[in-house]
Amino acid sequence: MTADAEHPYDALTPDMMLDAVESLGFHCDGTFLALNSYENRVYQVGIEDSVPVIAKFYRPGRWSEQAIQEEHDFTLSLAEHELPVVTPILRDNRSLHQYADFLFAVFPRQGGYWPELNNSDDRMQFGRLMARIHAIGASQSFQHRPTLTIENFGRESRNWLLEQNFIPPELINAYSSLTDDLLKQIERSFQLAGKIAHIRLHGDCHAGNILWTSDGPHFVDLDDCRMGPAIQDLWMLLSGEREDRMIQLEDYLEGYTEFHDFNAAELSLIEPLRTLRLIHYAAWLGRRWHDPAFPRNFPWFNEQRYWEDHILTLREQAAAMDELPLQWGQYGL
Repeated sequence: MTADAEHPYDALTPDMMLDAVESLGFHCDGTFLALNSYENRVYQVGIEDSVPVIAKFYRPGRWSEQAIQEEHDFTLSLAEHELPVVTPILRDNRSLHQYADFLFAVFPRQGGYWPELNNSDDRMQFGRLMARIHAIGASQSFQHRPTLTIENFGRESRNWLLEQNFIPPELINAYSSLTDDLLKQIERSFQLAGKIAHIRLHGDCHAGNILWTSDGPHFVDLDDCRMGPAIQDLWMLLSGEREDRMIQLEDYLEGYTEFHDFNAAELSLIEPLRTLRLIHYAAWLGRRWHDPAFPRNFPWFNEQRYWEDHILTLREQAAAMDELPLQWGQYGL
């Protein structure tokens, strides 16, 4: 049985998943629990006379083998520098394995809880951690993983959606003209920001990808790591009114700049990056709609109300990008 291009996980039966894990020398006890993951398939697998492990099966066709290995190598490099990331378990000095048509990896189970980051000390601690990750990330470039660009996050996503049948016909013109204007705004923002360094990033740094323990934060998933501006790994943690976000930003950057320089010009990219993420997220849902897990978990995506709200949110982003960017420290706070 092979992984079908339309429904790539149809072939990943429980028996196949357990056989894959056992092929690495683990002795499964037959128990497993599917974990919350849509892009890939991730399971907690019981191991005889030992603690469970986490088995991650990568979506066929999403990343090349070289790109996944580059992710693993990045996390292993971070761990070598004593940074708190969960790294794949090595077998015969290899982190990435294949069983049937699936690339997969096995990780130790790592507990913790989602951080609230609602006090200065925690935010400064996280800023220090991210700076140390970025210091390693800036030391070399990815060769097989993508760069976050206006083209691949914005224009390609927008054009793909316009070619499909997800947007209600009566909203297509509004979406098309609005996103065309937004992409022009975003391009101007990047031009005005000047030369921005692109480094290896976590890439999808929201609270769901961070776990906190008594020892502090650690990352459990770098599946979306890519090249991009440093601010991409900070802006998703900002919330609330403008004054609240500036206070949070001050804390993050106070900790961050203890270990790594930060280019204040990147602050003007926060709202453009948020807008790109909104466009890209809608296209991601559409591209995965053939996977039964997506209609089941995101039933609202294919409804008129979603697109009306999405267009309204994008219009709000147009206004947000016209506002002065958040300021920091000697630059305005």
